Amino acid sequence: MSSSESEHARPDGGRLLVDHPAPGVARLTISNPEKRGALDHAILDAFASNLAELDARCLIVTGEKTTFSAGYDLGDLRGGGRFADEADALVANPFTAALDALEAYPYPTLAALNGHAIGGGLELALACDLRLAAGTIAVGMPPAKLGLIYSHTGIRKFIDTIGAPRTRELFLVGRRIDARTAREWGLVNAIAEDGRLAEEAVELAREIASNAPLAQRGNKRVINTVLSARGAMDPEVERELIELRRACFASEDFREGVRAFSEKRAPQWRGR
Repeated sequence: MSSSESEHARPDGGRLLVDHPAPGVARLTISNPEKRGALDHAILDAFASNLAELDARCLIVTGEKTTFSAGYDLGDLRGGGRFADEADALVANPFTAALDALEAYPYPTLAALNGHAIGGGLELALACDLRLAAGTIAVGMPPAKLGLIYSHTGIRKFIDTIGAPRTRELFLVGRRIDARTAREWGLVNAIAEDGRLAEEAVELAREIASNAPLAQRGNKRVINTVLSARGAMDPEVERELIELRRACFASEDFREGVRAFSEKRAPQWRGR
């Protein structure tokens, strides 16, 4: 089937390309090459708006060329008096809306990891039902390197996927892991043959899209409902965790972590 392509972007940001590579299959491609597929407002807003309009029986999320996503676009958070507000506005609003839209998509979703998936890029992949990876990729969660306290909803997603011990290793050590290790941990379902990720992703998506739609919608809803019920949290405790995360945005360590990342140097932590 020939692909029809549409593009959703803002002039000041990245793009989200949408095409249809097979019957019943839609593919969303993150395009922000100058920033290694960083998730900026334009891309995140495009996820939320596009998913509400699609009715494909299987959805592929991938990146452009050899890049999937380096995570949040922290390039604009280097200074100024509103640093904490700007950080909260990026990681707590459009990112949450994009993930919510992806998780609420009624049919199966597949992340095709053509390149590294780091931080928010990896959580975006985990918001998909399945993950297929190129053998050359690495994945990682760098909050410990940035002075960032991650969201409890995001960490819960990792615990549901790989368990508490692996989640602790991923978040508290902060190292990247290769595709084979990610497969062993359960972060990815399979590794594609060399050079065949895009083809294998479309083949798998075509197979998924050919399955019974009522069963696909129903089974996905059952799985998500069971996971949500198991992860229910006391509202007061949840508010405390949300405030803990918001407080980190105003910390000296988070500001230093972002500055050091931008300047490609080791951060000087102060513990406050």
